[in-house]
Parts: sequence; structure tokens; C-alpha cells
Amino acid sequence: MLDINKGNSKKQFAKIIWVYVVLSLVAIIADKIYDIFGHGVDSPAMTWMFLYPLLGGALFYLIINMLFPHINGNHGFRGFFNMHNSGVATLNFASFLKGVFEIAGTSSSYLKYYYVVGCLFIVVGVINLIIVVINKNKVHQ
Repeated sequence: MLDINKGNSKKQFAKIIWVYVVLSLVAIIADKIYDIFGHGVDSPAMTWMFLYPLLGGALFYLIINMLFPHINGNHGFRGFFNMHNSGVATLNFASFLKGVFEIAGTSSSYLKYYYVVGCLFIVVGVINLIIVVINKNKVHQ
């Protein structure tokens, strides 16, 4: 049974990483499509928005998988997973909106709230992950 769980853990992490890689590609494609209709106006926020899912998602989960390969079966991992994914999604959406506004030649004072909330989601998620790791280590001692 333990071998089955180990295999499922690796498959789950691989699926998460691939989803984030695909989301990065979607962000790149969205930027290129928006460039076509942007009348030659470009936005760094939209150009680089693919980094949120690539670094904050795929690379982050790859590192977690290397450091704690079977953590996703632990109690509390789902809370981290949901908070972290919400943070990455919020930051990516904020970058997309900022890019749209820059290309349109306008701005919004509400964008900073997206960045703050996205960062808070990620910080709370990482704190949750640390608690899960600490609790896992206490159980194994």
C-alpha cells in the first residue's frame, strides 16, 4: 500500500507541475494575441505575467516535491495548496489587468489590492506548509 501512495504522490506533483507549465504557455499566448490587437503598444506586466505560474507554480512545486516528496498526503496540505494556488492566480490576474490597462492607456488604483491579496495568500499558504512539515516531522519522531 505504501508503494501505491508513493506512486500517487509523484503523479499528483507531476500533474500540478504540468498544469502550471500549461498555464504559463497560455499566459504567453494571451500576451501574443493581445500584442496583435494592441496597435503596437506593449506592456511589461503582460509580457512577464507567465513568470507567476512558471516560477510561483511549477518551479515552487518541483522544489517542494524534491524536498518533501510525500507531503501532499498529509493533513493540512490541501489548505496550503488552495491558498498558494489562489495567490498565484490572483497575482497572475493582477498582472494581466495591469497589462490591459497599460495598453489601453489608463490605470486603476485597485490593482495594488490584487497584488497585496495575492501575496497574502501565498504567505499564508507557505506558513501553512511550514506547519504541515513541522507536524509531519513531529509524527515521525
